Amino acid sequence: MAGPRTPERTATAPPPDSRPSAPSRNGDKPGSGQRSYASGARVLSIGIASTGIFTFLYLATASHVLDPASYSRISLCWAIMFVILSVIYRPIEQLLSRMIADRRARGLHGHPLRIPALIQVTFATLFLIVALAMRPEIEQGIFDGSSALYWILVIGVLAYAASYFARGWLAGHQRFALYGGLVFLESTSRFMFALAVAVGIASGQAAVGLGMAVAPFASLCVIPFAFSRLRVDAPAGVPVADAAGEGPAHAEIEEAAADLSLKRGTGFAVSVVGIMLAEQTLMNAGVLIVAANAGSKAGLTVGITGFVFNVLLIVRAPLQLFQAIQTSILPHLASLEARESAAEFHQAIRITIKVIAAFAGAVAIGLLAIGPFVMTALLGDKGFPYGRFGLALVGIGMGLHLTAGTLNQAALARGRAPLAAVAWLSSAALFVAFMLSDAISNEVTRVEVSYFTATLILCGLLWAVYRRGPAPAPARGVSGGV
Repeated sequence: MAGPRTPERTATAPPPDSRPSAPSRNGDKPGSGQRSYASGARVLSIGIASTGIFTFLYLATASHVLDPASYSRISLCWAIMFVILSVIYRPIEQLLSRMIADRRARGLHGHPLRIPALIQVTFATLFLIVALAMRPEIEQGIFDGSSALYWILVIGVLAYAASYFARGWLAGHQRFALYGGLVFLESTSRFMFALAVAVGIASGQAAVGLGMAVAPFASLCVIPFAFSRLRVDAPAGVPVADAAGEGPAHAEIEEAAADLSLKRGTGFAVSVVGIMLAEQTLMNAGVLIVAANAGSKAGLTVGITGFVFNVLLIVRAPLQLFQAIQTSILPHLASLEARESAAEFHQAIRITIKVIAAFAGAVAIGLLAIGPFVMTALLGDKGFPYGRFGLALVGIGMGLHLTAGTLNQAALARGRAPLAAVAWLSSAALFVAFMLSDAISNEVTRVEVSYFTATLILCGLLWAVYRRGPAPAPARGVSGGV
């Protein structure tokens, strides 16, 4: 493990341990950053834990109120939508979070948003062009002729552009309460549509799916509170108008003051696109490949697509929960890296991985003991049996996935995004190759074993990246390159 970077000492320089830590932008005392990070992570955990519960309830309710074919189409719409969101929007969320946190740690005022906004709009526009051009294939080939699901997909993906941009801005400023509120509103509003079908107010897959399109609009209700907090918390000496100009919708900051060029910002974003694409491959490619195989045999009416989707809910629900830690840890690590606080950096990683290991171990034991019974009770009988050993294997893989996510945040904070992307893409390629092979005849078992194997390899590769330490100085930090 790489040790702390120590600047070359001179005869007049005081010893390293006698130098005071640099104060933060807001005048925080040394050591307050660690307390702030822990407090923020706790606040965000409450919001995202609730979000994970409501997300699970949405899918579980949909599983109960819809027939197998309809639920399979809803599962496909969900899988496709969140693959797209993670690939084209999460990179900008990560870019904003890291950039803003790095600049705040260096005491720089004003955060250039024009380049991230330009990249975000470009991705959204490309998606719209492709979606419109492929409407017949998507509507007929994937959603079995449902135009409602097609427009839910298109409108939902476009609306999430603003939601993910706001997430990155809030995370970079460590406004974790507002971030938690944003994702909580998103999940609860989505759940209301499944609940409406369950109680008889509405009916059908279109009513359930509509929640996916409405949710991003509901999440943006927190944005006015972000602006009001800026007016209250504006640092001394910084005009309120200037502080408010950092808002998520602001794109008119003078480019001359920006130190994030289009080339550097795009380079970071492209690396994270690869990471997000690989992660969504691990979470959704199994569902999509099984759906393609089922479609070639008997369409989606067999319901195996929805069943495989339910198996991988073991992964989705904890990832929602631990998104709180991963969301808060990137700006925290970026701040530590900017201040060259290596000991605190390593401590944050160690603590997070220990928590993940304990959680994943408990989940795997629980799945081994009562997994099939609980899955059937919560998600309904889809005509296929749950295997306790396969569920436990997915539970262990989930822990490896979360550990990889933590090591990935360390790589991003240290300027190792390209290496992290190689690790993710390699593991995802292995997963797809295993899924397309006939090594295991049972498709559900193949998904479970493939996921575990790919996450194990991914964890090993990202650990090797972590051991390499920070990237060379010119590539670290947003102000010096991405």
